[in-house]
Amino acid sequence: MNAQNESSLGGQWYLAVIMIVLVGWFVFRYLVPQSWKEWRAAGLLQAFIIALYAEMYGFPLTIYILTAYFGVDIPWLHMRGHLWSSLLGAGDFGAMIEMILGYTIIFAGIALLAAGWQQVYKAQKEHRLVTDGVYRFVRHPQYTGIFIAVLGQLIHWPTVPTLFLAPLILFLYWRLSIKEERQMFDRFGAEYAAYASRTPRFIPRWGTWRTTFRASQNMDNVKNSKSDSESEVTSI
Repeated sequence: MNAQNESSLGGQWYLAVIMIVLVGWFVFRYLVPQSWKEWRAAGLLQAFIIALYAEMYGFPLTIYILTAYFGVDIPWLHMRGHLWSSLLGAGDFGAMIEMILGYTIIFAGIALLAAGWQQVYKAQKEHRLVTDGVYRFVRHPQYTGIFIAVLGQLIHWPTVPTLFLAPLILFLYWRLSIKEERQMFDRFGAEYAAYASRTPRFIPRWGTWRTTFRASQNMDNVKNSKSDSESEVTSI
C-alpha cells in the first residue's frame, strides 16, 4: 500500500515547476524569439511544456477524464501515465518501451535544434547564408527539431492538451518559416533561391535522416573540441 502511494500519479508540483522552468529555459535559449510572431510560436510551445509537466507531476487531467467520463480503467500510478501502453494493455514493459522510444526521439529533436541554432548564430555574426551542416538536409532544422521533440513527447507522455496543442505548434512554425524565407529571398536573392530549390523545408529526403542526425552530433563534437582547445591554450 505504501509503495503504491509513493508511486501514485500527481501531486508533485515542485517537480512540475522545476521541469517547466528548465525546459522552458532551454527552449528560449535556443529559439531566441524576437518578433511578435516568434514570441507567439514560442509561447505556444511553452504552453505545451506547461501542459505536459503539469499533468506528468501535478494533476493527471487526461487520466481523470478517461476514467471519470469514458470508463477506462487506468490506475492512478505514475507508470500508467504512459497512456499508449495502458490503453493497449501492454503493461509496465510496454510503458518502459514507450518511455525509451519517446526519450530517444525527444533527444534527437533537441540535438537537431541545438545544432541548427549553433550554425545560425555563427552565420549571423559572419553575415552569410548557412547551407552546410544540418542545413544541407533541411532549410529549417531548428523547427524540424521542435517537431521531432514534440512527437517524442506525444509518444512518451500523451495528454489531451498536448495532443490539441501539437498541430497548432506545427502550423505556427510553418507560418513562421514562410515569413523567414521571404526575408532570406530579399537578403540573399538567387543564392537562397538555388539553396531552397535543392533543400526540403522540414523533412529530409528519404535515406538522409541518419546523415542529418550524424551532422547534428558532429556539430556538438566540433563545439566540444573547440572548447577543449581553448582550455589548453588558456592553461599554456
